[in-house]
Amino acid sequence: MGLTNLNSTHLSSTKITAAQDAIALLESALAEITINLSAADRKKYGSINEQNKLFVNKVHDYHQSQPNLSSPEVDWNEFYKDHSSRNAMETMISKLESIITRLNNAKTLHDFDNYQSALDDYSYTAYKAGTSAVGFEDKFRDLKQFFAKPTPPESSSKENKEEK
Repeated sequence: MGLTNLNSTHLSSTKITAAQDAIALLESALAEITINLSAADRKKYGSINEQNKLFVNKVHDYHQSQPNLSSPEVDWNEFYKDHSSRNAMETMISKLESIITRLNNAKTLHDFDNYQSALDDYSYTAYKAGTSAVGFEDKFRDLKQFFAKPTPPESSSKENKEEK
């Protein structure tokens, strides 16, 4: 018998509802700032790479420590708001990505458990169908379609032989 029940921890319906409510609340809280960029816009504006983040942070540091060296043409209040927002968003994204990774891992184990149990049930169904137990033959035929081997396409060499 293979490994089963790799993840036997399940959220209660109350916790599922609470998580769904929290996600809805998060979506609502972030609605005013979330923007749907087109593929062209994403390509145009891109995402600054690590080197450019270091550059922005260095400019930020210079403006904080030696503001007299900063350009008067930059709206520094907006610069700070952008910098603060991007840092807050980066932290939120990191936390959300971690949650998503952990949810995907838990789901993967539940998927595996479901599939193994379904295989066990299919084996049992095949056994019972072989004993002509009522209903099992129909169930077996219905499930068997998921294990049908694909038929290979007609070979062209056969056609070539027939043409000669």
